[in-house]
Amino acid sequence: MPAGTVLIIDDEPVIGLVCRLVLEEQDYQVEVCQTGREGLEKLRTGDHDVALLDFKLPDLEGMEILRTIQQERLSPYAIIMTAFSTVENAVAAMKAGAFDYLAKPFTDDELLITVAKAVEKKRLVEENLALRQQLVETYGFSNIIGENAAMQKIFLEISKVAPTDTTVLICGEPGTGKELFARAIHTYSRRAGHQFIAIDCSTLSPTLLESELFGHVKGAFTGASKDKAGIFEVAHKGTLFLDEVANLSLEIQGKLLRVLETHDYKPVGASQVKKTDARMLAATSRDLKAMVQEGTFRDDLYYRLNVFPIYLPPLRARQDDIPRLAYHFLRHFSRKIGKPLEGFTPEALEMLATYPWPGNVRQLKNLVERLVIMVDHPILDGVDLLEHLDRKGWRTETIPATLQELKEAKKRLIEETYGQLEKAFLLKALTAADHNITLAARRVGMQRSNFSILLKKHRLSPERRES
Repeated sequence: MPAGTVLIIDDEPVIGLVCRLVLEEQDYQVEVCQTGREGLEKLRTGDHDVALLDFKLPDLEGMEILRTIQQERLSPYAIIMTAFSTVENAVAAMKAGAFDYLAKPFTDDELLITVAKAVEKKRLVEENLALRQQLVETYGFSNIIGENAAMQKIFLEISKVAPTDTTVLICGEPGTGKELFARAIHTYSRRAGHQFIAIDCSTLSPTLLESELFGHVKGAFTGASKDKAGIFEVAHKGTLFLDEVANLSLEIQGKLLRVLETHDYKPVGASQVKKTDARMLAATSRDLKAMVQEGTFRDDLYYRLNVFPIYLPPLRARQDDIPRLAYHFLRHFSRKIGKPLEGFTPEALEMLATYPWPGNVRQLKNLVERLVIMVDHPILDGVDLLEHLDRKGWRTETIPATLQELKEAKKRLIEETYGQLEKAFLLKALTAADHNITLAARRVGMQRSNFSILLKKHRLSPERRES
């Protein structure tokens, strides 16, 4: 593999030959042109890392070629060569987009150093673009399932706030994907090339959390045998995501407020103040406003974090997304585990849509993974769900105030819970009897007519479902 590809455009054959020999000795792949038009054609059709352009050419000036490179977004980094070395020429070339400037006569070392710097910069930029594209593919909107109107509104909010450095507070029940959205904000921000650091404030004691956030110096406490950089230092120029920020102690809340307002912080045991340029994203599943009123969360920190709040709806509030999410997870785990399951019966999708999902998207994801592992037939049905769903999670009623309300509540509960169980019973019987109604009724100990009545009640067809 060559060290880089270079195109030399110079009307002096000796200059072109010498530059070619010097560069080829260092494993560069080199082409030489003596006219601007020939060189421009090669730039348009080839794939060069660097273009060495003579300032004065018989047909086109190097500056004109340079402007064309910029306007047409051609790939090479341009280095202008000229015997007419003036400050004005250098400034004009750099303003027009040149990477560097070589004044003739230049030494072999000057040529090699300048070209090497241009090739290195070009490859670093390309690697950075590739990494950003990989980030978008991994953490962008395409990986967040949400056709629901509320979710579309959130996507719009994120697209507007992500390019800024504004502090964002993500609110939502556990399992709604707060970290996933925080990573999306980072991915679409100007800081995407730097680190994204996530820390769960509920997993560490206040003492450990302070050391994790701000770092400590040697001897600050028992066991501090050496200096340790805190997360604010590691996340410099990147994004710091504090999950479950409601669990911070009042003391650390005060220190966090100072970082947000001044970007200053002091490691544990240190006398010197440090600076950080980390963007702050926070998340909570608790009501911070209520905590402020209770005195367990600082009001000044609440208002500092709540600059741009994003509210993630629970899964039960976006029923139209549940089938999409279920199929998304089914495809994912089918590929991962190597079990080609095909889908869900309509009855199973209906059960998924009406289940309240107290654990939100995380619970649905875990359920589908478990089903892919356990189920051995291609289509998941209501029986499969009933065997693996927590029935305590079904929607509960408010306490009735009158006898009539009690009777209505009883009727609803029977329809929702027993009705689903009855439907699953029928499906299981039909599947075991290869969808033969007479055989199914005989096996479960029912008369065929009664079995048929139940099928009609639940709008079930004895025909085999293929999808």
